[in-house]
Amino acid sequence: MTEKKIQIKLRDVRQNAGLSLSQTAELTGVSKAMLHQIERGDSSPTIATLWKLAKGFHLPLTAFIDDLIPPKETFTPAQGDLIRFPGSVGFHTIFPFDPVFGSETFLVTLEAGQTHTSNPHDAGVVEDVYVTKGEMEVLSEGQWKRCRRGDGIRFRADQPHGYRNPTNELTQFHNTLHYPKTTPPGPGSEK
Repeated sequence: MTEKKIQIKLRDVRQNAGLSLSQTAELTGVSKAMLHQIERGDSSPTIATLWKLAKGFHLPLTAFIDDLIPPKETFTPAQGDLIRFPGSVGFHTIFPFDPVFGSETFLVTLEAGQTHTSNPHDAGVVEDVYVTKGEMEVLSEGQWKRCRRGDGIRFRADQPHGYRNPTNELTQFHNTLHYPKTTPPGPGSEK
């Protein structure tokens, strides 16, 4: 299993919305300098920065990641490259964002002892977690809840949340994000 260098489509998303770098910085809370570095490919964003972009544009995470597996009925995501943001979880895309269903699904990997916390997503975003390997804890509504292989949990992701692996073995889980139907901001935006 290899890790893939993340290609971010920020310029495409920004230009489709008809926004300047300054307007994008104001909309997302990410500095203009960082936005410029991401667009030039000089810097890879952290997962936290990418979520700020997604929240600011009211778009799913996969809208910003280039070269994702195209939607198909079936495929094996573990055969593709692992995507890992600096200092964060690794993941494979199972199903990229589908506007018909309003969701996207990932196979997420937590290393032994790893913790990942996430800032709130857009209002109304809900996450499903289903543990496929090992065990983990999910932070929801201010409490860590234990989940073992075969367990699932659904929670509001428009509040702080997180995942941690308290074991000495690798943990994997399916993570589905459900987005409410909204219209993206910016001039020229159409749904």
